[in-house]
Amino acid sequence: MTAGEPLVSAADRTIVGAQLGRAPRAIRAVAHRCPCGNPDVVETSPRLPDGTPFPTLYYLTCPRAAAAIGTLEASGVMREMTERLQIDPDLAAAYRAAHDSYLARRQEIGHVDEIAGVSAGGMPNRVKCLHVMVGHALAAGPGVNPLGDEALATLPHWWANGPCVSP
Repeated sequence: MTAGEPLVSAADRTIVGAQLGRAPRAIRAVAHRCPCGNPDVVETSPRLPDGTPFPTLYYLTCPRAAAAIGTLEASGVMREMTERLQIDPDLAAAYRAAHDSYLARRQEIGHVDEIAGVSAGGMPNRVKCLHVMVGHALAAGPGVNPLGDEALATLPHWWANGPCVSP
């Protein structure tokens, strides 16, 4: 970690590593905790330790949540959401505001020329990755990312059978 970056506890790093099946990279903070108590979204630095630009600010780490989102993605909902963005100006405006919010938070952490103006998940014009949308919705809270909120509302309670990994 570089000077000025928030610390993430060793226990949280261990849990995130177990969730991902690898050592976590560039995590700055736990952005959201699952009702089970484990991190399920981490906030990442906009540049990986090796210098690679990394546009995904909010990274979903829980494998159960990721699997549920994968099932939702396979249902074709992303295409439907993208089509709705083309015909619903209010939804499109709210989604653009989510994009702007995402970029503003990442800019607070640090500017990276290579990804300036680029958020993640297809924002602001399409839906390319629900994992990003849900991660943003969980981290930012309800009302910030309308399509993330919508996807989140359809997911089963992935934590209902206890933590996905144990510390």
